[in-house]
Amino acid sequence: MNKEVQLYIVPTPIGNLKDITLRAIEVLKSVDIVACEDTRTTQKLLNHYEIKTKTIAYHKFNEKESTDGILKLIEEGKTIALVSDAGTPLISDPGCVLIKELKERNIKITSLAGASSVTTFVSQLPKDGEDFAFIGFLPKQEKQIFEIFNEYSHTNLVFYESPNRLLKTLEYIKNFDSNAKVAVGRELTKVFEEIVIDNVEAIIKHFNENILKGEIVVMLYKKGKTELNNDEITKKINILKKKNFSSKEISVIISELYGLNKNDIYKLCL
Repeated sequence: MNKEVQLYIVPTPIGNLKDITLRAIEVLKSVDIVACEDTRTTQKLLNHYEIKTKTIAYHKFNEKESTDGILKLIEEGKTIALVSDAGTPLISDPGCVLIKELKERNIKITSLAGASSVTTFVSQLPKDGEDFAFIGFLPKQEKQIFEIFNEYSHTNLVFYESPNRLLKTLEYIKNFDSNAKVAVGRELTKVFEEIVIDNVEAIIKHFNENILKGEIVVMLYKKGKTELNNDEITKKINILKKKNFSSKEISVIISELYGLNKNDIYKLCL
């Protein structure tokens, strides 16, 4: 363990308790305190690996107060490991307030490599290209959800979802694009792990007929490129030119609307 480091960000298993690194176990045993979302959840992990380190609560409801407490402990020379209930801390989990404060004080921190439901899920999916956008949880308001779907329509969009909201979210996707392709993963790394990839209608039907439990990760596939020949594109370019749009503006508009290469459109404009 690096004696200069005062806070370690430690990933924990997302389901299967064996998915923890030797370094993570070593750090959890060596630090003075483990700061965790739910002390009861983390204690099960610590007990499994016979780790006796003291735990304190650090969650979204006490983040500011706990940050002050952790800063005081660090000033006293204590070393801290920050964990979440599952996966890598700060990935849609508490910790941002603490890290900001530590960085401003030049307190040395480091992050360990380890489990993440996002990479575990995405690594199992067939997809064109490597691009994807992860946004944590979707907002609750329908208008904001559709704004996000529009914003990320040309990249694969990955987000977390709860069992009681999944079907409603799938209906939003269906309303946004009835031909949308969707992947849903649940109970990752556990005995009943399930990943379903299909069009949104089939996914809705599947989960209407099956009991929904466990943590859920969803990927809304990016829209495929619209097949337009050069004559059709040229017609659209001429329409926009008559409206006094510049070639640069036209290339942006058509590429965004139809998922086409912006530079190719620009060449046609010229």
